[in-house]
Order: sequence, then structure tokens, then C-alpha cells
Amino acid sequence: MSGPVLPRRGFLAATAGLAAALTLSACGGEGTPAPAASGTAPGGTASDGAAGGPWTFTDDRDKKLDLPKRPVRVVAQVGSAAALWDFGVRPIGVFGPHKLKDGARDPQVGNVDISKVTGLGNVWDEFNVEQYIGLQPDLLVSSMYIKGTLWYVPEKQKATIEQVAPTAGIMLTGRSALQVIGKYEELAKSLGAGMQGVPEAKARLEAASKELAQFKDLKVLMMSAGPDAMWVVNPPEYPDVVHFTQNGLNVVTPSKVDEGGFFQTLSWENADTYDADVILYDTRTQSLKPEEMMKKPTFAGLPAVKAGQLYPWTAEAPYSYQGYADFVEGLVENLKKAKKLP
Repeated sequence: MSGPVLPRRGFLAATAGLAAALTLSACGGEGTPAPAASGTAPGGTASDGAAGGPWTFTDDRDKKLDLPKRPVRVVAQVGSAAALWDFGVRPIGVFGPHKLKDGARDPQVGNVDISKVTGLGNVWDEFNVEQYIGLQPDLLVSSMYIKGTLWYVPEKQKATIEQVAPTAGIMLTGRSALQVIGKYEELAKSLGAGMQGVPEAKARLEAASKELAQFKDLKVLMMSAGPDAMWVVNPPEYPDVVHFTQNGLNVVTPSKVDEGGFFQTLSWENADTYDADVILYDTRTQSLKPEEMMKKPTFAGLPAVKAGQLYPWTAEAPYSYQGYADFVEGLVENLKKAKKLP
């Protein structure tokens, strides 16, 4: 089964007709699940997770989770796992794109050591329920693009999965990156995370974000690419793009968006619909690479492309201060090389 190629934040909000887009390209290979981790508690030591009294957390479904003790055995969708890992939580299992075809770690899983977690599924609509039950999880965590819909939890298996352990959903759509990071920070703290390196990373992110304002005169287009179409993102729906615009970056807003509101689909013949000084392209494994996009004559002829102002967009940056500090610092360095085009 193949995974989504469009920018991640829009798939489930689109109509049934868009479901075909979910099969455009593979999400990085099947991969063999790694053995389960030994149950190291989130925060570093096994005693951390078992200590203390009742545990409560209210997720972004407005659902208050009440457990007799703090969850220790956490399973998470790769985006959630990447965020929690940077705060010091160590999930025992992940699902979603985490392993590339060559066995290397998929960028979407961030700093998670995939040799120490069990992979329950590597592509869209794949979730090994039997393995999940065998892990004896205390909690499942996933992001959401639609309130109440956990990302990468297959609808056909949802009821069974939710019977095994409580679930927590963190909303992405319509929020800034800092709001999303803050919610993951809240969850991580509740799980006993160690927070090593967090203050330093937060300071780095703040400093890099302030630098974005110096590029306000550049018109930036952000996009993802498939064999037959390109997708122009709609800034208000993307946490990272909201963060960019709040800090002064001028990101192109499509004049007409597809149903769901997350992006506009353009045929490659219409790649020149919007003027841009800079183009940021989706770097995920399932999106076309620059050399593949350059085979599209209309794309290759765009002023930004001809000027060499085509830069990577880390569309799956972990929602942690570390993940976003790296992301924004890299973006700033690339934008420093760009100039306003005639």
C-alpha cells in the first residue's frame, strides 16, 4: 500500500475523490519491524514511569485521560514519536513512515532510534494490530489534521486499536508550530520526560525565527510534487507555514484551494500560475525530487528555478524545539542566498 504524497496536513480533510492521491507513491518501503524495546520508561529510567499516583492529560479532542498511574509503554505515530523523543520520551513502538527502502531511518521519524522500537507499519493504512497488542501499550499518541481523527490509525482497525489502550491526539491544523510544540511539551512533561537540551534548543529556535523577517521582500511558494501534478500549500492550515508568516515571511497563498482547504492542485502545465522569488519543495521520500521536477518543462522554466532559488522544505520536521531549530536555521541559511527577482 502506498502513502500520501501531498503535504501531510490535508489528506483526511479532502473528499473521497482525493483518496486516489494517497496511492501516488510509496512511503519509503516496507521494512521489518524491530524487536520491542525493553520497556525503558519515558524520561530515562524504568522507575520514572511507574512512580507516582494517578495520571491525567487532556488532549486536543478535549478528551481527559485518567489513568491510575503514568503511562510507561508508549506507542506513537512517527511524527508524534519524533517530537516526544526530542523531549526525552522513549516510545516502544511506532507506526507510519520510519524506514527507507535501504533500511535507513526515514527523516519523518526524526531522532528516534528505529533499532530500539517496534515498527507496526511503514506505509499508509498499514497497522499490525497483533504486534500492537503484544507490546502491551499503556498509551497511543498521534497527531490529528481533523479533530477526532488520529493520523495513520486505519479507520477499519480504529475500534480494535482504541480498545487496547487509551489514545491521545494532538491537533495540527490551524495552529502555529509553537502551539503544537507546546502541546507535545505538555504531554512529554506529564510522561516524566527529562527535557535535556530543551532550553538551549528553544533559544536557538527563537533566534532563527527572528531572522525570517529580513526576507519579507521575497515571495516564497511552498509546494509538493507528484508525477502528474503539483500542490501549492495554503499557509493558514500548516503549523510551520503559520510560524513563518507570523515571523514575517511572505508565503504565496493560492487564490483557489481544493475542497478541504489545505492546498491547490495544479497540473504541471500550470506550474507558472503564481509568481515567486523562491520555491520551497517537499523533501519527503514520496514527493518528486528536484531532478525529477526539472523534467517538467514548465517547472524548469520558472524564474525561481532558473535562478537556482529552489530550496528544501522539511515538511515532516519534528514538533520539538530541537527539530524546529534545525529546520528554521537551515531555511534561514538558504534564504540568505536568495534575491528578489525582476
